[in-house]
Order: sequence, then C-alpha cells, then structure tokens
Amino acid sequence: MFAIKHKTKFYILSITLTFIALVALFVYGLNPGIDFTGGSVLEISFQNEKPSQEQIEFAISELNIGNSVVRSSGESGYLIKMPTIDDATKKTLENLISQNGQIQFKEEKFITVGPVLGEELTSKSFVSVGLVLLAITLYVAYVFRIVSKPVSSWKYGFATIIALIHDVILTIGFFAIAGRFFGVEVDTFFVIAILVVLGYSVNDSIVVLDRVREKLKETKEEQRVSQFKEIVGFSLRETIARSLNTTITTLLSLVALYIWGGEATKIFALALIVGITAGAYSSIFVAPQLLVTFFERGKKNLNK
Repeated sequence: MFAIKHKTKFYILSITLTFIALVALFVYGLNPGIDFTGGSVLEISFQNEKPSQEQIEFAISELNIGNSVVRSSGESGYLIKMPTIDDATKKTLENLISQNGQIQFKEEKFITVGPVLGEELTSKSFVSVGLVLLAITLYVAYVFRIVSKPVSSWKYGFATIIALIHDVILTIGFFAIAGRFFGVEVDTFFVIAILVVLGYSVNDSIVVLDRVREKLKETKEEQRVSQFKEIVGFSLRETIARSLNTTITTLLSLVALYIWGGEATKIFALALIVGITAGAYSSIFVAPQLLVTFFERGKKNLNK
C-alpha cells in the first residue's frame, strides 16, 4: 500500500511537525488559565443592549488589579478572568460595569481558585497522563502476546505509544502557538481533552493493529515472515475507510460544539479537534509503518 511503501516520507513529515510543536512548547510554553495559576472568574449576561468589549476592559482597568482577559460568552454576555479579587473589589467592579446601575446585567458565575489548588491540578494532570500511557502499553502487549512472531508483542504496544505521544505533542504544540499569538489559555478541560485524545488515538491505532493480528493468526507461522509487510498493508487498506469515516463524523460534531457551544467548552472542543485529527493521521501513517520498521530491523539482525 502507498502508506507503507512511502513510509520514510511520512516519517519525515511526522518528525518535522513534532519538532515544530516541541520548539513552540519550549520557546512559548503553554498559557495556563485560572485553574492552574489561581485567580477569579466572573461571567455576566446583559438583559438589554450588550456593551462593547472595550467598555468592559476599560471598567476593569479602573481597578488596577493586573492582567485580565475578557471574552464574549454567548450572544449577551462576557467571561472575565482576572487575578484574585475579594468581595469588596468584586462589588466595585460590578458598579463600574453597570455604570452605577444604569446598565442591567445578571451574574451567571463567580469562582475563585487559589494557587495551591492550581499546583495540585498541574501535578495530578501529569500523573494522570503518565498512568494512562503505562496502562495502554501493558494492555496492548498482553493482547498481542498470541502473535509475538515475527514481531514481539511489546513492539505493538511501543508503536501505539509512539503514535500517542506524537498526537499529544502535536496537540500541546498547537496550543503553545495559539497561546502565544491568540491568547488561548489551557485549563482543566484541556487536560480532560488530552486524556480523551489518548483514548481515541489508541482506538484508531488498535483498529489497524488488531486487523494485523487477525491476519497473522490466519497465516501459517512459517509464512508470516515472508508475508508480513503485505499483511500490514492489506490490514491498513481494509480499515482506512472505517477510520476516516469515524474521524470525520466525530470532527463534524466537535466543530459544531466549538462554534455554537458555550465559552467553557471551546478549549475542550478545539483540543479534541486537533488531537483527533492527529490521531487519525498517526493511525494510518505512523503506527503501521513503525510495525513494518520493527519487522525489517529484526529481520536484518537475524540475518547477521
């Protein structure tokens, strides 16, 4: 199949994209939201005419509380993220926004997150992702133990993990660039989205690798070495339509959620759009190719 025959070209593309994502991550870093840094969030909706964003930003600047972010929330409201404020400062802010009661609005949400909670969320996020990766590796290695020839079962898990890491790095790198140039922040929804991407990505890769397992079980053991590359290519050809159809239908739903969903779900939807797109790519152009590469290197070592 084309994807197997030209695997080197896809390796170069994947490595290039991963390198760009890593450079962006180390140079720009992520733009952490209130969940990680601590601060206050006020969401308001206006009953009549909605003031301009510049008016809201000017009202906040009157308080001299530091950097704040104002974003539209639906058609009639704003979401304001700012450093931690007390009740007195909040009341002053509301008076400034309402111009001393001339403009009517409703408070939809007000929360304050301390820096200690932010640090705890950060550490737990890394632990969660690490445990998921470990569990996936062990599970895949166990499931594929039956077809450990001509490629060891743990290498199926290793190929899956490389594809997962590829998808996660591209997603995080995208948000590093978006945070630097568009002010996009990451929050706990972003962490949840990364965990969902891990599950979705491994599902895409396993669909292909599981078909390889089925074909290997149907093939006589003495013929597996000579036919291995053809088996991988045939398995990929059989599953590519299913993978693409599933990805496209999922992306349509996520795009709708991003466009018409609430402000709180935008980061979640955007992360899933990027991660699932990367997962579809890696399941077709990374994981199967890695399996073939492992096979070719193992074959060379046996011939030495």
